[in-house]
Amino acid sequence: MSEPIVAVGQGAEDMPLAALAPFLVRPRMVPPLDEAFRPLSMARRSFEAEAGRSGRAVPVVLGVEQPGGATSVRETVVLPDDDPSAAAGHLLAERLVKSLLWSRGGSRVWVDGPAGLVESLRRHYADTTPGRFDAATIAATVYQTPFEVVAAPRSAFPPATEPTSALGGHLDGCRIGFDLGASDRKAAAVIDGEVVFSEEVLWDPVHQADPQWHFDQIMDSLRRAAAHLPRVDAIGGSSAGIYVDGRVRVASLFRSVPPELFGSRVEGLFLDIQEAWGGIPFAVINDGEVTALSGAMLAGVGGLLGIAMGSSEAAGYVTRDRTLTRRLNELAFAPIDGSPGAPVDEWSGDRGCGAQYLSQQAVARLIPAAAIPVPAGTPVPEQLVLVQDLMAGDDVRARLIYETIGTYLGYALLEYRTLYELDNVLVLGRVTSGPGGDLIVDRAADVLRAEDPASAETVTFHRVSERDKRHGQAVAAASLPEIPPH
Repeated sequence: MSEPIVAVGQGAEDMPLAALAPFLVRPRMVPPLDEAFRPLSMARRSFEAEAGRSGRAVPVVLGVEQPGGATSVRETVVLPDDDPSAAAGHLLAERLVKSLLWSRGGSRVWVDGPAGLVESLRRHYADTTPGRFDAATIAATVYQTPFEVVAAPRSAFPPATEPTSALGGHLDGCRIGFDLGASDRKAAAVIDGEVVFSEEVLWDPVHQADPQWHFDQIMDSLRRAAAHLPRVDAIGGSSAGIYVDGRVRVASLFRSVPPELFGSRVEGLFLDIQEAWGGIPFAVINDGEVTALSGAMLAGVGGLLGIAMGSSEAAGYVTRDRTLTRRLNELAFAPIDGSPGAPVDEWSGDRGCGAQYLSQQAVARLIPAAAIPVPAGTPVPEQLVLVQDLMAGDDVRARLIYETIGTYLGYALLEYRTLYELDNVLVLGRVTSGPGGDLIVDRAADVLRAEDPASAETVTFHRVSERDKRHGQAVAAASLPEIPPH
């Protein structure tokens, strides 16, 4: 993601999560270092059950529409506007809309429900810091169109549609795959699907304001990989952020670039790189998408959600037909915790969003609770290395951190099941390196068995070797563009 569109300020308090208090449920598996965690999925389940028992449940249909017509529709319930718990229903509906916006993408929200709910949503996106961030970022920045909330009967909604893409799975020829992270960039040379060279280079793009610096650094990695190929037929890559038709819309790697230079030099950066390579087939997509594609290619399955726990939470989804979609899959901003004291996202000012639970940020946040001493000012990546070193020695404090993150993941997956046809899960990223990664997955599976045995039976966790984590991602990225027949 790039710089916040609106200032955070006191925005976290704009969202009255306290309205959920009567419906917050202590989970069966409490995160060892976070007693206050209250899964949003369970709060929704509790509210819907109570609304049903009251006999006053009001059906609601919500739709999120992308420019171009792709529309996602979900059903839920609220209580009448005069009910004392009406605010809790409005808040849960807003949380669902937020998850749809960040997982699917869209600039228009359709609502078939009570007038009070419609007005509540409109006020949220117009008057609160988190709501303004969501509306401005997704609609204005990503899709470059106004944001609106439309009240209408379900029959007036656009049809529920979802275009898919044939990106990926092309292994022919001499290719370069790259991945750009906040602390390192990777590049690999691939010949007919076999990695013949791979390299990881440390860098610090987040603090670099000059777009030319970014261009030169990426080109350097591509040239170093190209030196190991007889020719370069195509280049595919992944990067944190949101990309539309190869253009950078929002990306944290470029957050220090001034806005006036972002539009003129960064938005078309990868198109410029493609031109520098003679216009060969070139594709760049979100790193979470490549995570999912990598998992689908390695395991030979579809219906797969890939989650990359890096500097933030990245995600991607491959359909049951093994195709990619036009979804944003920015689950870093999708809420999973309903606790009024949930940690605040630095970008949106919202509470309880995935980035604070499934990333290096989570590790840094949990270190004090684990009583691990860390010198003041230690960068977050170095804090992760410290925890990984401790985990390698089976330090109980490090184990508690990984068990806590694994618990978060399990409850997050219960929420994500409302957003995806989810049969398979692959978890990658720097946080999962080493023995802690297995502990995260084991704990998540335990959560599913404890809270939703049916999900535990139908969701398969896939594990890959450290080598496949590195090379699989590179091959998947390199496979993105299709080389036209000569």
